[in-house]
Amino acid sequence: MDFNVKRLAADAGTFLSRAVQFTEEKLGQAEKTELDAHLENLLIRAENTKQWTERIMKQTEVLLQPNPNVRLEEFVYEKLEKKAPTRMNNHELLGQSMIDSGNEFGPGTAYGNALIKCGETEKQIGGAERELIQSSAINFLTPFRNFLEGDFKTILKERKLLQVKRLDLDAAKTRLKKARMADARAAAEQELRMTQSEFDRQAEITRLLLEGVSSTHAHHLRCLNDFVEAQTTYYAQCYQYMVDLQKQLGSFPSSFTNNNQSSVSGGASISVPTLPVSASLPSVSAGRSSSTASGGFSELRSSNGSRKARVLYDYDAASSSELSLLADEVIMVSSVPGMDSDWLMGERGNQKGKVPITYLELLN
Repeated sequence: MDFNVKRLAADAGTFLSRAVQFTEEKLGQAEKTELDAHLENLLIRAENTKQWTERIMKQTEVLLQPNPNVRLEEFVYEKLEKKAPTRMNNHELLGQSMIDSGNEFGPGTAYGNALIKCGETEKQIGGAERELIQSSAINFLTPFRNFLEGDFKTILKERKLLQVKRLDLDAAKTRLKKARMADARAAAEQELRMTQSEFDRQAEITRLLLEGVSSTHAHHLRCLNDFVEAQTTYYAQCYQYMVDLQKQLGSFPSSFTNNNQSSVSGGASISVPTLPVSASLPSVSAGRSSSTASGGFSELRSSNGSRKARVLYDYDAASSSELSLLADEVIMVSSVPGMDSDWLMGERGNQKGKVPITYLELLN
């Protein structure tokens, strides 16, 4: 019991000494041992890593699960170490609604069959989304969370201990300055050597932990690559599912026209164009020989007259001598002697400029 009381008194004295030292430092009445610049930079980098890791994690969770209520529920289940109930995501809910409505209208009808096909595709996309969320959670979010809850907490603990050792060191320096008697000075010097040794040892431990943040960055880089790969797989799957769906819908006969087509063409089958990922607008020089050989453009150049033309694609003028175009608009075009065979002179009201013939379709 006596030993415990003495130890308690010693601990209270140490705590009081640290409190006095800290207060005097804040008031500018005591000197403070500064950490070396390298260690300070390591501390700043570790703190920045922690802050940005938290922000990236939060935004990734929002991306993968936009519903805040569901995120809160998953967080509660995670803290309770229980598995969250499985529920359909938005794509799967939409898909199920389409399938149910398609069965109601009749799978034998064009509309009902199309709804069922769309619903099945939406469910496939929902399944791909589940795989993306699972892969991202394992390969991206979990390593980030492990850093925050593991390595960084260890760094915080050692950094606080370093702060305590620094206060002890500065308090020992202060006592040495105030010592007048030889015995008191000898005891103060002994205490200073001991606190200096403990401070140096703790600074080295903290430095080694902080330098390990470089390894954390390397690990998070690999996790980032995994996250990008998971997203690439997900979007590629979604694209392929939709291309396949377009092909299936394009084969359905129907008395309805596509909303993007003129109602004059009623009775024609639905035509759904497919666009590959690598598709791009033709360049000015693309299809030069075929365009130049076109009878309509050749006739226009030989007659020196003007014709109406429909614009096939958007075109941004590269200079003041050219005319910008919008897809599906109709302009007047004419040939100018001496102009390059790949270009015509276009007119839209008071605007006039060169236009590439590969972006045009002559109208009768």
